[in-house]
Amino acid sequence: MSGTVGIVGAGRMGTAFAMRLAGMGHPLRIWNRSPGRMAEAVAAGAVASTLPDVADCDVILFSLADGAASMSVMERMATAGIGGRLLIEMSTLRPDDAESLARMAAGAGAEFVHCPVGGTVAPALKGQLLGMAGGSDAAVDRAMPLLLQLCRRVEKVGSPAAAARMKLAVNLPLAVYWHTLGESLRLLRGAGIDPELAISLIADSSAGPTVLRNRAPVVVETLRGRDQPGSFDLAGLAKDLRLAVELVASDGDSLALAATALRGYDAILSPATAGLDGATLSRLIAQAD
Repeated sequence: MSGTVGIVGAGRMGTAFAMRLAGMGHPLRIWNRSPGRMAEAVAAGAVASTLPDVADCDVILFSLADGAASMSVMERMATAGIGGRLLIEMSTLRPDDAESLARMAAGAGAEFVHCPVGGTVAPALKGQLLGMAGGSDAAVDRAMPLLLQLCRRVEKVGSPAAAARMKLAVNLPLAVYWHTLGESLRLLRGAGIDPELAISLIADSSAGPTVLRNRAPVVVETLRGRDQPGSFDLAGLAKDLRLAVELVASDGDSLALAATALRGYDAILSPATAGLDGATLSRLIAQAD
């Protein structure tokens, strides 16, 4: 077994993890189903590898699209042999998927931590993510030194399922906010207030979350009709919002505001809009007839 860190998944976050850890001096191996997507991570110092080679690393980070993708990869890695490895799953998952992955890892003799993170590419590159770790005390303690190189704060929240629920709870207000901001801006229709001034005042008030203050220029450009790519885009926001709504429905409860916001996302999602910033939803709601 090597002392190298393995990364499964070279999407935006997987690549950001690779770049951050390479900059911290870690030898890295990375695998992605589409090899061409590994180029940026390889340029940062990671070695493009086969999945069995990544499975030979002491610590393996997962950053994949969903639980189904993670379970498929886990099955293949278990076949290659992952006894004694530490697997850190950092994707946003349903709680039952997180627990299934934990059982699969245990059955293969590996330790498992589910640690989804709050934050996108920019904070990942600076080691400023927010980590929500679920797993045994021993596994989380083993993962903590590496996680603290990616995160400004890591808290153990309980089981892998609890970590999955915590991540959905963190993301839900943001997803709903873009819908709420659109309704707020509807109040200004016909008032002649410049978008830059409106966003500046909202951002400087109790109605201004961190995301609005940090992304004010992106929001203003969007409101002026120039849609911007999203670091946490409409497709991702809708996916996580849907997971939250479906999870609570499976608990026999409901999320009225979240369900309303989800209908707003579904109404505008298309291949053309999927990668855009959440402010596009705000613009379309603000301008709707």
